[in-house]
Amino acid sequence: MIRSVDVPALVEQTRAGMPRAIGRLISLVDDQHPALREVMAALAPHTGGAHVVGLTGSPGVGKSTTTNALIGAYRAAGKSVAVLAVDPSSPFSGGALLGDRIRMSEAATDPGVYIRSLASRGHLGGISVATPQAIRVLDAAGFDVVLVETVGVGQSEVAVAGSADTTLVLLAPGMGDGIQAAKAGILEIGDVFVVNKADREGADSTVRDLRHMIQMGEGTAPRGWRRRVVRASAVNGTGVDDIVAAVGEHLEWLAASGELRRRRTARARDEISALAVAELRSRMGDLGAGGTLDQLAGGVVDGRTDPFAAADVLLESVAG
Repeated sequence: MIRSVDVPALVEQTRAGMPRAIGRLISLVDDQHPALREVMAALAPHTGGAHVVGLTGSPGVGKSTTTNALIGAYRAAGKSVAVLAVDPSSPFSGGALLGDRIRMSEAATDPGVYIRSLASRGHLGGISVATPQAIRVLDAAGFDVVLVETVGVGQSEVAVAGSADTTLVLLAPGMGDGIQAAKAGILEIGDVFVVNKADREGADSTVRDLRHMIQMGEGTAPRGWRRRVVRASAVNGTGVDDIVAAVGEHLEWLAASGELRRRRTARARDEISALAVAELRSRMGDLGAGGTLDQLAGGVVDGRTDPFAAADVLLESVAG
């Protein structure tokens, strides 16, 4: 049985920054609750104020440590911060497996910080299907910065660029991350590159190689923005202010160049398309076993029709 939801009250409390209400709305998002349409409609006029920053990189580069350090730096600057930490899913419960809130326990007690783990639920690309709507909840709640930390799954982790205004790519010396960056298309999605654990041997060569690869791939960068490479050691706070400065410079460039609106429009377009495709799949499922879809599939197997013609019939059935 689905619990009734007082959407206007939850939205009002979320706008007031009440953590319980924010958490409840994100749970509705994560569960794809029937009230979600009403929630999104109510939040729409209150969005657009947060700077969404994505953090991605291979497992072990220190994404959670860097996220925690960034929280401290932004709070010291008087900014409120929300974190969406997308974790691998438990194969049993489907829930978040690692629980980044434990790793950021100190920040979690700050009233100007909100931290939430989301389960990837097997979704490739390093983020959850619920991420865009969860970001909208946090944006409407009035947070200045929303940090989205990805799963850490390597080469499929580029989807975060489609959910963020600014994308931070973290690398570390001695992990072959320079080669991984070139292989995985990470050079194309990064706005700021952070060589973390820069006190380790090999940091200089990692920075040098990365800058060389960026220079070679300048044609893939948005015109007018020169991608930054920052050295840092997040565990002791070294270089964190440089990361914040580079991210701030990127936001200024986004606003001045018109790229911010272009990226957000592209993000909305992708979200709309994904929702429309999901609805089509749902309707097609209703035409599945023993229905129109099976009949059409049988026709293709028997040679009575071809897949293109069958697809046209299916779309007509869904539209009708």
